[in-house]
Amino acid sequence: MTRVWKWNRPVTVREVLEDLQQERSIAYTTVMTVLDNLHQKGWVRREAEGRAYRYEAVSTRAAYAAALMNEAWSQSDNPAAALVAFFGMMSEEQRQALQDAVRIAQGPRTRESESPPSSETADSPPPDRSAPESAGERAGESPDERPGAGRPDGGR
Repeated sequence: MTRVWKWNRPVTVREVLEDLQQERSIAYTTVMTVLDNLHQKGWVRREAEGRAYRYEAVSTRAAYAAALMNEAWSQSDNPAAALVAFFGMMSEEQRQALQDAVRIAQGPRTRESESPPSSETADSPPPDRSAPESAGERAGESPDERPGAGRPDGGR
């Protein structure tokens, strides 16, 4: 799949073979078998061109990765435990990317679904949620818990 995505256009077995042979020795029939298996599984579509086929990815690399993760998660007898173990293996950067992805997947919140902080009134404008959060807020700290909170210079 990596080679099919790399070309970003329909490719022949010969093109993939020549690309792979720059790194290692591999047989034409091996590449043909792999592409045929990917076609049978629905990951690539193919169109006849003369006596050969041109193969093209059905989905993006991101969608493919998501499907693999979903398959692994759904086959677990304890999905929650599998997720906890998976999260435990993630780097801080990966966890941040996951939090960002969850935020995006949840979509924009409506005013009715948010409970305003006690300092807001019904007449006050909604808070600016477009500004990026600070590292402390991402870590779950409220602004009042951070050193220097409430000071104009931020405690610097």
